[in-house]
Amino acid sequence: MVRNGHVPCRLPGVYRQRPEGLQAARGCANVTAMDERNHNSNRPAVTVRGAVLHPGHLDRAGQVALVDDLRGVAAQAPFFRPVTPRGQKMSVRMSAAGRFGWVTDRRGYRYEPRHPETGAPWPPIPEAVLTIWREVTGLDRDPDCCLINYYAEGARMGLHQDRDEADFAFPVVSVSLGDDARFRIGGTRRKDSTESFWLRSGDVLVLGGAARLAYHGVDRIAPGTSTLLPQGGRINLTLRVVT
Repeated sequence: MVRNGHVPCRLPGVYRQRPEGLQAARGCANVTAMDERNHNSNRPAVTVRGAVLHPGHLDRAGQVALVDDLRGVAAQAPFFRPVTPRGQKMSVRMSAAGRFGWVTDRRGYRYEPRHPETGAPWPPIPEAVLTIWREVTGLDRDPDCCLINYYAEGARMGLHQDRDEADFAFPVVSVSLGDDARFRIGGTRRKDSTESFWLRSGDVLVLGGAARLAYHGVDRIAPGTSTLLPQGGRINLTLRVVT
């Protein structure tokens, strides 16, 4: 379906223009003052409840290039709307790259080597994503899974732990692209107190050590706070070692 000369791409929130407009599409619209706050990659890391936040780790050019990489992933592994074991549709749309993708349905939460709808293997994790992992973790061991969640306006993620992996010694890394997200983190018990802060486009968050099993989630996104995705919304990449 074509609207106003734009051909929808399979990556939610991102539309690929016709060839004469491709340069503008790669620039992802004009950089606004809101986006400029995310461009300083020299800001120091901040620790919140054991989680390490790297503000603006990706500059604007790096974010645009990464979105292009994710277009290729989504072409091979289309986004789908997962269902919880209780039968409730999640508000995010989901895809993945790597040896495994994380899935949920009536049978439970788990990792699978193939897309739940197409049956095809997940595409490889883009090299740019692996570079981010290596930069913020210092590990030689690469992740097995890059979970890709798309948050449209109104989407959220309830408090949860990442505990479907075999070895909790490896951290979980989160990469934010697009609109700001209000991230909430607590302790290792659901009843522990929590605090929240904003994750902005280009930020990278590492949950390791004492924070590896911390409850965390996304309260909401703030529409219109980034121009990275022309149709708005937020993409979050979650990198995990599975086996």
